[in-house]
Amino acid sequence: MSNQVAPLIAGMAVAAAAYAGKYGIRAWQAFKARPPTARMRKFYEGGFQPAMTRREAALILGVRESTPTEKVKEAHRRVMVANHPDAGGSHYLASKINEAKDIMLRRTKGSNSAF
Repeated sequence: MSNQVAPLIAGMAVAAAAYAGKYGIRAWQAFKARPPTARMRKFYEGGFQPAMTRREAALILGVRESTPTEKVKEAHRRVMVANHPDAGGSHYLASKINEAKDIMLRRTKGSNSAF
């Protein structure tokens, strides 16, 4: 009886490994074939337009164009903390972030950047 048990167990182990491999390959193919989704970005990653628009200002701050004033101020603070010149950020980016806040709060109509 023990002569037949060892090959049976070995056969079952091989079958289990084959099924696991088959499942792994199918899962990998499904993962690769999934439609591309927008990656979560916290901040705007594009270049700047010559005259900042309200759309571009919203993208820079990571808010919608119809965002309330308080949310714009919170977003400005969050982005500015990450890009402040005193913390190693760029003066140019800080001026663009401030310009974006001004446009979103309707304090200015055109480019007010120092650069």
